[in-house]
Amino acid sequence: MIYASYSRLGFIHWLQGHLLPCPFKYLTGIDCPGCGFQRSVMALIQGDFQKSLLLYPAAIPLILFFLYGVADVIFKLDTDKAVVKKTVFMINGSIVLISYVIKMCHLYNHVAY
Repeated sequence: MIYASYSRLGFIHWLQGHLLPCPFKYLTGIDCPGCGFQRSVMALIQGDFQKSLLLYPAAIPLILFFLYGVADVIFKLDTDKAVVKKTVFMINGSIVLISYVIKMCHLYNHVAY
């Protein structure tokens, strides 16, 4: 039991050291709309839902959307012109856009002072 939790922590530590860098942020110095997703997923893996939501609010809905898409391919859940997928896609896009605008406003408010 102790070895299993140690190996899990070792894997999480390894993942944290191998996150993909953001090319947009590297080139511009500004976060992209996806910045924070990987750290948010890492917080979810560690069981810290509050930290995950603070890092990237759209992470959980995006993961659920992906899982629904996989289930839809396997079980053909959304046959009526993909209404559910389109609706959830629009909701996820709105969450990403709104959280990005809030992040940028917050960033620029701190820079102005």
